[in-house]
This record gives sequence, C-alpha cells and structure tokens, in this order.
Amino acid sequence: MNIALLGYGKMGKTIEQIAIKRGHNIVLAIDKDDTDYDITKADVAIDFSIPSVAFNNISNCLNNQVPVVSGTTGWLDNYDKAVALCNEKNGAFIYASNYSLGVNIFFELNKTLAKMMSTLKQYNVSMEEIHHTQKLDAPSGTAISLANDIISQHASYDNWKLDENDETTIPIVAKRIEDVPGTHTVNYESEVDTITIEHIAHTRQGFALGAVIAAEWIAGKTGVFTMNDVLNIG
Repeated sequence: MNIALLGYGKMGKTIEQIAIKRGHNIVLAIDKDDTDYDITKADVAIDFSIPSVAFNNISNCLNNQVPVVSGTTGWLDNYDKAVALCNEKNGAFIYASNYSLGVNIFFELNKTLAKMMSTLKQYNVSMEEIHHTQKLDAPSGTAISLANDIISQHASYDNWKLDENDETTIPIVAKRIEDVPGTHTVNYESEVDTITIEHIAHTRQGFALGAVIAAEWIAGKTGVFTMNDVLNIG
C-alpha cells in the first residue's frame, strides 16, 4: 500500500518506520504545515500535522478520493465539515483523538466506570493529562474524549473545563513535561476513598501502530469511521 504522511515530525517518522516494517511504501512525506503537495499517488493518507492545516489536508484527500486517517487534534471546529465533505465525495475518513490500541480499550473502561458511578453522588470526578512540551493544544484530544465520554454516561456532569470545576463540570489539569509521550488519569474521589484509572504511554510506538492499522483497515471502504469500527468495539 502506498501511504502519504501529512506531517513528518516525530510521530510521522515513527509511523514511517512501522509502515515500512509492515510492507508498505511511503510515497509522500510533508512537513507539518506544508499544504502544497500532490496526494493522488497515495492509496491512503495519515495526517499527524498541526491544527491550522489539518482540515485542509483532510479536504485535499477527500476531494481526490484518497482515504484519510487523521490523528491531529485541536481542529474539531471543522469536524462536521469534514464529515459532510466525506459523504458528498463518497470518501473514507477516520478521526481519532488517540490511535493507541491500549487507549481505545481505556476509553471503553472509562465509559463503563462512568456509568457505574453515575448514581454514586459521593464521588467527584477529576482528570489529569501529561504530555511532552511540544504538544500544542491543551487539554489533549484524548482528555477531551475521555471527558465527553464521562458526560455521556454520568448524570451529574454536563461540561468540562481546564483547571476549573463546579458541581456539574469535570476539571482537567494539563501538564507539559519534556519527553512524556502521554499519561491520562481519571479520578473518582470521596471522603473515604479514591478510585483511579490510568493509561501511561511509554513510547510513541503504540499511537503509530494504531494509525497504520487504521490505514490498512480503511483501504477500499467508504464512509466516516472511528477506532471502534477498526477494533470492532461496541
């Protein structure tokens, strides 16, 4: 399979290594903010660029009938436009805030725990995420996904905020520490105990492998998908 890498930073280079090991060809690798390229020689594109160009990259792929897998966060104000364009062009598109197979299992655990805790009013939920200092957005897309999943399952919460909380708001603390690939923690705290679930990424390899698996999966398909579809979850 011929793969285009839209964004060739640390993540793009890690994806390249894994894709080649799995027998694929990298036919295009562009800088994270480059928008002048020919996407048509690719069978599928993997976008790990930056928020300001992500929608342009996705649109370029869909307009040229190239399936696209996007892991860029911070651009979701345009997500509905990407979905509409995908449907209009009969294209193929996956967005995920995190492609790690372990994180996607963590997502499911988080939703299950939130549903269980919904009737236990003595527990207050809070979240923390830690990433490397090069990460541009805060909180992370993964943290936002976790918070939104809690809101969907827990009757007491209807919003999340960075470093703020009230009775119906989930507080998220975002820390930036050099060379941390990604740590996400969800706490339920009462006067008598604390329940914590946590995912700690040791390297970028897990994110990159999941993105390549998603690219392999989407080849030949049409529609808008998530990692739940790729992993056959739910």
